[in-house]
Amino acid sequence: MNLATEEEGLYRSGRMLRVLLVDDDQDLARLLGEYLGKNEVDLVHVATGELGLARATEGPFDAILLDVMLPGIDGFEVCRRLRTTSEVPVVMLTARGDDDARIDGLEIGADDYVPKPFNPRELLARVRAVLRRTKKAESQQVRERIEVGELSIDVPAHEISLAQKPITLTSFEFRLLVALARRAGETIAREELATQLKGGTYDPAVDRSLDVHVSHLRQKLEKDPKDPKLIKTIRGIGYVLVRPADRS
Repeated sequence: MNLATEEEGLYRSGRMLRVLLVDDDQDLARLLGEYLGKNEVDLVHVATGELGLARATEGPFDAILLDVMLPGIDGFEVCRRLRTTSEVPVVMLTARGDDDARIDGLEIGADDYVPKPFNPRELLARVRAVLRRTKKAESQQVRERIEVGELSIDVPAHEISLAQKPITLTSFEFRLLVALARRAGETIAREELATQLKGGTYDPAVDRSLDVHVSHLRQKLEKDPKDPKLIKTIRGIGYVLVRPADRS
């Protein structure tokens, strides 16, 4: 069996992926350990949010599987804290399959969301899909710098400044802003944005969360968020990041 416990996590080199599972369901952990171990995944398991944060910082891990309902610190808080220091892909697991829970997870930086119960094969496919998206995004970010007026984005460094002042964004906000900035001056439909942000797969929950993320971006980038000049909503269509020459 390829399940590594908190005390004896082993790192296998080569083509094996190393994945951290943070979940207090011991039966699920053993089942996943057995299945994933047969599919080139070395699974390290911890049962609490506190241990998950500690192990994640020790790393390296290719991805983290994070249950929402954890004793002590819940999965949302674990993800929120992880995102202050790490961009490791996070797939959230929970019995709460409603849209609000999915949106909550995406808003704090999760890369995907799998409701319980799930098929281990589907979970593995989701993890691999997230890793493919991450690898593709990293390959596209080589030496990419986007300048739109006073807005400057160093894509590979994940650094943003406005009028030379550094701006701190969440992972999702950063990806949304980059998507808009790459096509500055062009209106991008909501559905297209949601599909881009999910790596080519449309997710209604991502679509419904866009207004919230755009509002957060305006709070951080606009002089007057209630009268935005940089990111405008095109009613019934989507959003546009306005070029300086087009601003009123």
